[in-house]
Amino acid sequence: MTHHTGREPGSVAPARLNAGKPERLDAEKTVRLDAGEAASAVRPADVPVDLELHCAGRPAWRCAHDGEPFPCPTWRALPLDDSLRAVLLAAFTLFLRPAIRDLRGHPDGPTPTEIVRRFLWFLPVTDEEARAVALRYR
Repeated sequence: MTHHTGREPGSVAPARLNAGKPERLDAEKTVRLDAGEAASAVRPADVPVDLELHCAGRPAWRCAHDGEPFPCPTWRALPLDDSLRAVLLAAFTLFLRPAIRDLRGHPDGPTPTEIVRRFLWFLPVTDEEARAVALRYR
């Protein structure tokens, strides 16, 4: 028996299924990293370059500006404190799942553990911890 909306009772309207969910990251698309704005807001005096130029290009996960593996040396050179680490953690964990899916399994590519350590460079992550995170995000 259907409701007057044409759906089964208890079903969810398609438009509401994605409400509140983050957008999916598309392969072959340059990812604009909001962490650049956040990092500038947290430490404007210590951020010497325009981080918006240094964004990830999928599926190779290379910096669109300098071609280095993302996060590039410009990101890695940021002077860190606890406030900036919190901002970076929130931003870069969003990239773990798509990065692991894009990069793992390539003959010369990094392992999932190496990917986690690469994207969370600003945290003291052991191999065991990185392996656990990689298993969670793959």
